Amino acid sequence: MKKLYRSSDNRFIAGVFGGLSDYFNIDATILRLIFVICLIPSFFTFALIYAVAALIIPKDMEIY
Repeated sequence: MKKLYRSSDNRFIAGVFGGLSDYFNIDATILRLIFVICLIPSFFTFALIYAVAALIIPKDMEIY
């Protein structure tokens, strides 16, 4: 079973796109580029969506 989580390995800010890329099995760079393109016309809306996702999506369990 797949679970959505924030990545601790593949992250720049909060790991949201790293977790989404693992969940949907696509490259995180593509998600980040799409997000930056969407930020241009509507900065506040997409920044708010990212902030809420960073707060709601749980962090993955780090295995040492």
